Amino acid sequence: MSSSTIPNSFDDVTDFVVNRGNGITGLVDSGIQKVPERYILPPQQRFDLTKVVSQDSILIIDVSNWDDPEVIKSICEASGKWGFFQIINHGIPLQVLENITDAAHSFFGLPNEQRSKYYKGASPSETVFLATSFSPQAEVALEWRDYLSFQYIPGNDQASALWPPVCKYVIFGIFFFTFCSEEILCNCCYIITIESYWLACRDEVLEYMKKAEIVIKNLLQVLLKGLNVKDFDRDTQHTLMGSPRIYLNYYPKCPNPELTAGVGPHSDISTITVLLQDDIGGLYVRGIEDDTWIHVPPIKGALVINIGDVLQIISNDKYKSIEHRVVANKIKNRVSVPIFVNPAPDAVFGPLPESGEIPIYKQLVFSDYFNFYFSKPHDGKKTIDYARI
Repeated sequence: MSSSTIPNSFDDVTDFVVNRGNGITGLVDSGIQKVPERYILPPQQRFDLTKVVSQDSILIIDVSNWDDPEVIKSICEASGKWGFFQIINHGIPLQVLENITDAAHSFFGLPNEQRSKYYKGASPSETVFLATSFSPQAEVALEWRDYLSFQYIPGNDQASALWPPVCKYVIFGIFFFTFCSEEILCNCCYIITIESYWLACRDEVLEYMKKAEIVIKNLLQVLLKGLNVKDFDRDTQHTLMGSPRIYLNYYPKCPNPELTAGVGPHSDISTITVLLQDDIGGLYVRGIEDDTWIHVPPIKGALVINIGDVLQIISNDKYKSIEHRVVANKIKNRVSVPIFVNPAPDAVFGPLPESGEIPIYKQLVFSDYFNFYFSKPHDGKKTIDYARI
């Protein structure tokens, strides 16, 4: 794209990025040299590195034995104090983790016309869509992020039939053969290295989700024990994890990262979120002291766990969903893979009676809470006020 055709004005950028489905990835691919006005935050909303507290860090927990009383204690205490912790030795092979981050890079490396066919509103399946920013129509400044969202339906692989298909190169000497499950994707394949290269993500997402589901159930059982709940039956699973979604987040290099945000300050509305980071970093959580932030450094093979609003509500504030944000960077394209462990849309949730405490939140239908969350920009911890009595 020539410099004369690069969208520049506020309205042109919105049309190119949002309405035409190119996203921030397409805008960066067009050759922009500076952050467009549509992405520039007001000065008071920009990230201030002087507010980062280097001496604090979130807990790293070895979960090789989920039944260990010390593991249970550490998880519950971290969920109450920080709302964030990292887990290691969780049982998901490193290769599976690397495959899913590679798949994210591969998908967002496709040409715009191939990515955009999955754009929200045009996707061939209700269980997968591509989107940009968070709530573009409501935001003062767009966020420097695109994401591919998958709704995972446990035990139903047919639901993924229209997800982006697999395309793999197998190279023999100077010759190569391409195996694609969709001819249209073959036209966009190209060789990066002599190793096999995956250009899409269906199988990788399914493999990761099936293994992560075991980790998620173990985490929820531990957290429920801390709330004096012993049964993890079908109804409980429907309420806490009936509609999980996995995102492939993509944060392309940004020419002026100090002017914008990868993701603005917010808490998740999930029950819990299970996040896989790449090796670049950029995730910050709100510190205990006001107006401070703590960096969550990437650890190879680790998963970052954070408590969502749903769990804060059902625990009646025993567990905390903590505000966090993502900063952009100018060095390298970044990916992250969160699994938002959400209740089923029709699930009703509220403070558990097992606590014996006076409820400070009302009973809610998750779809109502979800729709309220996405009706506005990211706004720190304000969403949970919707649930207060």
